[in-house]
Amino acid sequence: MTRHTPPPALSLRRFFILCQSVVLGLGLLAAGTAQAFDTQARAAYVMDLTTKTVLLAKNADTPLPPASMSKLMTLYIAFEALRDGRLRLDEKLPVSQHAMSYGGSTMFLDTTDRVAVEDLIKGIIVLSGNDACAVIAEALSPDGTEAGFAVYMTQRAQALGMTNSTFANSNGWPAAGHRMSMRDLGLLATRLIEDFPNFYPLFSQRTFAFDGRAPQNNTNRNPLLGLGIGADGLKTGHTEEAGYGLVGSAKQGDRRVVFVLSGLGSTAARAQESEAIVNWAFRQFTQKTLLKAGETVTKAEVFMGAMPSVTLTTQEDLTTLVPSLGGDQVPAEVVYTGPLTAPIAKGDQVAELILSPEGLPSTSVPLVAGEAVAKGGFMTTVATALDHLLTEIGGGPADAAEETPEAEAVEEASS
Repeated sequence: MTRHTPPPALSLRRFFILCQSVVLGLGLLAAGTAQAFDTQARAAYVMDLTTKTVLLAKNADTPLPPASMSKLMTLYIAFEALRDGRLRLDEKLPVSQHAMSYGGSTMFLDTTDRVAVEDLIKGIIVLSGNDACAVIAEALSPDGTEAGFAVYMTQRAQALGMTNSTFANSNGWPAAGHRMSMRDLGLLATRLIEDFPNFYPLFSQRTFAFDGRAPQNNTNRNPLLGLGIGADGLKTGHTEEAGYGLVGSAKQGDRRVVFVLSGLGSTAARAQESEAIVNWAFRQFTQKTLLKAGETVTKAEVFMGAMPSVTLTTQEDLTTLVPSLGGDQVPAEVVYTGPLTAPIAKGDQVAELILSPEGLPSTSVPLVAGEAVAKGGFMTTVATALDHLLTEIGGGPADAAEETPEAEAVEEASS
């Protein structure tokens, strides 16, 4: 944190990183600790999307084979092309010999087909069509090949912040170097939900009987759809190397949770673990509004101001998660470099509020000045200089702060 430099004329040495302990909440008891979820998955990532709170991260940044879950990246690029007018839903695309050659989960396309983009997208989401991915890939590839599209997938993923993702194909077919981390898949799911709300409902479609040609493959493999727990997406995956995985999302009330699992041993284990994680995320954590916008958190001392202090507030309602079992209070700490130097404009960000709910990672919220504080006049300058002089003569806290490293860094106070 950057320290404010005191005015040279006064050579003031009483500048500290101040920490004020505060307690926010409505209850009388400290909030309980949520029990951590002990997942069987090789890797997992769970985030409360509403508050951007990570609830679980197990090997979340390890690049692993994503299997068909990587088809979400092909879908994201296809949705971008539809949004930008480079594709149309009713546009019919040809099927190459290469696309037709894929095995595994397919739409049973052949080279005599020309397939509407809308059908291809449903074929990817519901049927997990490897061939459908290749058709989309070749249509959007910079060089007309699936390999060229995979290079673009990697570049686009990196630009979106998926730093542990590299692609060798459009569909997750086992290939050297085709990897994604669980956190990257969680980010991708979030972008699909937030960037394309018009297309996202397609992920909850449970059946798609394309042309009646694949009766054995017309059902969405997502085991959570239809269970009544708010699940509405996104994509399963399975290969021998990757195990069974799922990128999922569920919405209950005002809250939405995104989760990613990988490395489970069977479809049954995937179904059980996914449902258990959704129930845990919604039942063990509760969303609370701790402060309304503009509500005073505390006051900060002001140096050389027309007022000796300024109120610290939040610009927006402060909403966070707390463990469901226990009270609503959340330990918090206000941190700022002070005393703050006048003049201060109303709305200036001057401090941070660090929230530390039990069992959850700490989060930082900006605090702003609740009112303007003008620079003090002549009498303020005289009084400040006199106070400084008396402190120096008496060998008071200013000297002690300079001599003791701990005092120089942190001054504790209670609200």
